[in-house]
Amino acid sequence: MRLARRLLVALALAMAPPAFAEELKIGLAAEPSAMDPHFHNLTPNSGMLSHVFERLVETAPDNKLVPGLAESWRTLTDTVWELKLRRNVKWHDGSPFTADDVIFTFARAPNVPNSPSSFAAAVKGKTIKKIDDHTIEISTPAPHPLMPNDLSNLLIVSKKHGDGAKTEDYNSGKAAIGTGPYKLVRYVPGDRVEMARNDAYWGGKPQWEKLLFKPIKTGPARVAALLAGDVDFIEDVPTADIERLKKEPKLALSQGVSRRVIYFHMDQFRDDSPFIKGKDGSAIKNPLKDTRVRLALSKGINRDAIVSRVMEGVAIPASQLLDHSFFGTSRKLQPVAYDPEGAKKLLADAGYPDGFKMTLHGPNGRYTNDVKIAEAVAQMFTRIGVETAIESLPPSVFFSRASIGAGGQPEFSFILVGWGADTGETSGSLKPLVGTFDKEKGTGTANRGRYSNPVLDKLIAEAQATVDDAKRAEILARASEMAMQDVAIIPSHYPVNTWGARKGLKVQPRADEYTLAMSVTKE
Repeated sequence: MRLARRLLVALALAMAPPAFAEELKIGLAAEPSAMDPHFHNLTPNSGMLSHVFERLVETAPDNKLVPGLAESWRTLTDTVWELKLRRNVKWHDGSPFTADDVIFTFARAPNVPNSPSSFAAAVKGKTIKKIDDHTIEISTPAPHPLMPNDLSNLLIVSKKHGDGAKTEDYNSGKAAIGTGPYKLVRYVPGDRVEMARNDAYWGGKPQWEKLLFKPIKTGPARVAALLAGDVDFIEDVPTADIERLKKEPKLALSQGVSRRVIYFHMDQFRDDSPFIKGKDGSAIKNPLKDTRVRLALSKGINRDAIVSRVMEGVAIPASQLLDHSFFGTSRKLQPVAYDPEGAKKLLADAGYPDGFKMTLHGPNGRYTNDVKIAEAVAQMFTRIGVETAIESLPPSVFFSRASIGAGGQPEFSFILVGWGADTGETSGSLKPLVGTFDKEKGTGTANRGRYSNPVLDKLIAEAQATVDDAKRAEILARASEMAMQDVAIIPSHYPVNTWGARKGLKVQPRADEYTLAMSVTKE
C-alpha cells in the first residue's frame, strides 16, 4: 500500500504542469501605437511597455510611489536630488544598467520625431549629473518637490541599444532591450504583442512564462473571447455587461476608480477654426475663443445622463481634472449643472443666438464607450443650437491628427479625449493639458486646444516649486479653480475601470489603468 501511494504521488507530480510554465493571454481594448517607450505618452503604450522597461520610481496599484530602478532618493539641497541606482540590474542582453543609461534617457525622451504627445514634461528644466555608475544627482532652478512623481512617468532605455535608434527599431525589437520582467518577442500592429519571461530579472522570477496580448477592440468580442477561454483576462469590460458578468460562475471582475478624466479640448488659438461654420455653412470667427461659448457648451452637457445611461453607472461626473480623492484637487468645484436654457442665453450673449455648426472628433475604441459618449454629447449640443456632427477615427490616426495633423498644429476644432495624471496628483494634468504649449519648457505637451493663460502658468509653476505639501495642495486647488472658471477644457466624467478574468485568477485593479501581467495572480 505504501509503495502504491508513493507511485501515485510520483505519477501525479510527473503529470502536474511545472511551476510558472503557463502562457497568460490578455485581451486589450486599446493597443499601443508603438514599442518605443518615448514615442507617445499614452496609457496603452506606458502599460504595455512597463513589462519590458522600468522607471526609476514606480507607482503601486493604489497610486503610491515605490522604488524602481532607483532604490532610494533624497534631497541634498532645496534644488538638488540624489538618487541611488540599483546594483546588479542587467539589461535583457546581459549588459549592466548604469547611470549612463539614465542620462541617455533624459536626452532622448523629449526629442523623439513625430511624437503625438512627448515625455518632455518629465525631464525639462532638470540637469542630470553622474556621480558614479550607481549614483546620480538631478538639479532644478527652483525647489521641485514633485521630482519622484515626474520620474515615475519615464521609462529608462539602454544607451547601448538606444543610441541612434528610431521608433521603428523599437517596434522591430532591435532596440527594445529593457530591464523589465519580460522580453519583447514580437510586435504585430493590429494583431498581437508576444513576450517571454526574463529569467534573470532582478526582482525575482516572473510568474508567467509567456505573455500574449491580443487587441480586441469591441466589448462584446472581448467578453466572448474571455467566456470561450481564448484569453485569460480582459480590460475594459463593457459597462452594459458588468451586472450580468458578476453572476457568471466562470468569471471574476475587479474594479477601481481611475486617475483619468474624460474631457473635451477646444480650438482656442485660431480665428478660423477648420471644423466650425455658421448655420448656413458660411465661414465665421472661431466662437470657442469666447469663454461664454465654452461655458454654454459645458452647461449643455448632461453629465448625470452620461454616467447613468451611457456609462451604466460605472463612472463619476467630473468637476475638474482629477477626482476629489486625489492630491491637489479643489473641494469648491462641483460638476457644471445641466442647464440648456442657460446655455442658449450664453450663446446669444456671445453673438450666436442661432448657434453654429461644428464637428466633434474622437477616437473609436480608445476609451470606454467613447463613440457613444460623442454621439450623446453631439445630440445635447444640437439641442442648444450648436448643430454637431461626429467623426470617430482609429486611435492612432486620431491622436496623430489631433496633435500634429495640420502643419505641426492640432487639426481639429473640438475633440473628445482622456487623460490620466501620470504623477498621481493635479499638476500632472494641469501642466500638460492647460499649461501654455511650449516645447522648450516642456509645458502644454498634450494641450491640443492651445489654451494659454500666463497667470495660470505662474500658479502651476509656483505649485511645482512649493515644498510644503499643504501649501502646494492649496495652490494646485486654486489653479484647478482658475482653469475650470476659464473653461480651459470641459470635463465630462471619471471612469471606474473594470477588468474581467477567468475563475482562478485574481486581478489587482490599478488607478493608472495599466493592464499588467504582474497584477494577475493565481488564487
